[in-house]
Amino acid sequence: MTHRHDDNTARQGRIAAVVIALAGVLAMLAPWIVAQTGIAPKYEILMYLVSMAAFIWSLAVTLKIWQKTRN
Repeated sequence: MTHRHDDNTARQGRIAAVVIALAGVLAMLAPWIVAQTGIAPKYEILMYLVSMAAFIWSLAVTLKIWQKTRN
């Protein structure tokens, strides 16, 4: 692998890691955010769905990185 390819793979991995961390924080803070702001509970569900989508996206990116580095 070239140096440029390694940098790109590492960057993708860091982005996936940040997305996983932010999605986890959002999922944990969703009930607190709803309680503090007084918004409708349907927005808590929306935050959970956004968090789940972020987890699925990062899983897809991680599998893509794994496939790329396997060869």
